Amino acid sequence: MNLYSRFLTLAAGSERLGMTMTRLGLVVVLLWIGGLKIFKYEADGIVPFVANSPLMSFLYKHPAPEYKTHMNAEGQLVPQNRAWHEENRTYEFSYGLGAVIVLYGLLLCLHPWSPGLAAVGSFLVAVMSLVTLSFLITTPESWVPALGDTEHGFPYLSGRGRLVIKDVIMLGAALVTMADSARAALAVRGK
Repeated sequence: MNLYSRFLTLAAGSERLGMTMTRLGLVVVLLWIGGLKIFKYEADGIVPFVANSPLMSFLYKHPAPEYKTHMNAEGQLVPQNRAWHEENRTYEFSYGLGAVIVLYGLLLCLHPWSPGLAAVGSFLVAVMSLVTLSFLITTPESWVPALGDTEHGFPYLSGRGRLVIKDVIMLGAALVTMADSARAALAVRGK
């Protein structure tokens, strides 16, 4: 057997490890990003997405694009902007969103003991990923702005757009882990 064939044989047997790493990757991302939602810089950063979303904008007091004059750069503190975000309910929304995201991560952790609940958690992550991907359509800041360069708009993703596009991977991973957890739940019920 040559080296390439050995590699293929080894790779073909790594499905369980891949599934475990996919689930673990989702859990780490969900717990970490969800946990960061309690910090004001993170809450400030999601304002353009929420304010421009037809599904979520009602959760803020002030309509888009009013937030544009009240944005703090990461690591920056402008007290007047912070006060505006307090009034806008920016932080309250972020705390709630963070709790939901952490809950989804914890549901995925239940796979060994309650695969049915883990399947539900993965389904919810898939739905969340679809909502996040909708920001590519609803949030102007997802694209490089026209500030003089010819490279702007679609397909030039801005920093915010690059943050959002990763949810294509989250969506795929959530569907794979959902199927795996559902199979395990059905196997338990069949006993």
